[in-house]
Amino acid sequence: MSSLQISLAIIGGLVLAGVVAYNAWITRKSAPRTAREHDPVPGGVFASGSEPVLSLPEDARDTRPMEAERIEPVLGDDGAGVDPGTSEADMRFDPVLSVVPDENAAPRPRVPVADPVAAQPVVDAPRAPVQVTLQQVVQAPEKRPPLDALIDVIAPLQLEGVVSGEALLAAMPATRRVGSKPFAVEAVREDAQDWETPRPGHRYRALQAGVQLANRAGALNDIEFSEFVVKAQAYADAVGASPDFPDMRAEVARARELDAFASAHDAQLGFTLRARRVAWSPGYVAQQAAILGFVAGALPGRMVLPGSQSGQAPVLSLSFDPQAAMAEDPEQSALRELSLSLEVTHVPRSERPFVRMREAAAALAESMDGVVTDDAGHALSADTMDRIGADLEVLYDALDSRDLSAGSPQARRLFS
Repeated sequence: MSSLQISLAIIGGLVLAGVVAYNAWITRKSAPRTAREHDPVPGGVFASGSEPVLSLPEDARDTRPMEAERIEPVLGDDGAGVDPGTSEADMRFDPVLSVVPDENAAPRPRVPVADPVAAQPVVDAPRAPVQVTLQQVVQAPEKRPPLDALIDVIAPLQLEGVVSGEALLAAMPATRRVGSKPFAVEAVREDAQDWETPRPGHRYRALQAGVQLANRAGALNDIEFSEFVVKAQAYADAVGASPDFPDMRAEVARARELDAFASAHDAQLGFTLRARRVAWSPGYVAQQAAILGFVAGALPGRMVLPGSQSGQAPVLSLSFDPQAAMAEDPEQSALRELSLSLEVTHVPRSERPFVRMREAAAALAESMDGVVTDDAGHALSADTMDRIGADLEVLYDALDSRDLSAGSPQARRLFS
């Protein structure tokens, strides 16, 4: 081969190697971020969602093997099993057992500690990676709120005498709905004053049936009211009660007025977080959201920020493609956007939901290299956020004026 052919072959090989290297670099850069990339998190919390671990300065850490440092508690009389050469100044209580005081317990066993740094490696021990999953414990649903004349049609059912809870439950209709509205029966125990859903093992002296006036499916209409009358009458006949139904026209008119108010004050906010450059994996999204307090919801691809009270509706919801969450290898699924939503009427004003929504959106955008936009893809400015917040304050005031405060049981039923 001539020198020209050799030179061309070398140049061709170099060009081919460059193309391969460039393609490998592009593939690596475009791969979705995964939960294995443990980014540093302020406050000492691992990005994987594990518990915070106390870290010591480099010069204060003991580099001796763990096996030689581990201290086992000594059971028995004080001083039994202790090295005779250990002085009283070196005797200390077990740092773990001494956390929980017990006035009736015997004095705690003492263990020798050769030097104060000896117990530190236990705190600084390496932890196994905590895998971020989308399976979390879901809170039990709250007890159903009682019927309320503000949002329900209520028909008293006069009982001839005391009736057992078993009889009331046995006569319940097969379906608890009238059209698109929930149907309910409540009773008062003979030794109580509050209305409750009938339960076995109790005896009841008062009874009533009700149907909701309106929800997001619309107002109660004439057909649904007639169906309610038929269902309540059949139930009353089964338990030996006499129903007293309100006027249909008045109740249907009240339902329309309530539905008009609800339609004008129903608010559901949503932000979209879009990736600027590199896509995200579902595990990476769950990892970053968990740092802000989000936990996995009941559905794949959904996380929620729990409220401060047990049984309360989630403050915020974060959702992404459920197909990506259920993929065989979620780490290879690429997400380029996720949604952050707020059910305004379901969350109490005291939770500061919109403020927390702004803070969560900003924190996720910063940590995940994203941008917060509306549904149309337009970036949301601070001025736009401020205007939304001001409008929400007006909405909260209007709901309060109708005794339908955001987050109340009545508001959650009406706006459902």
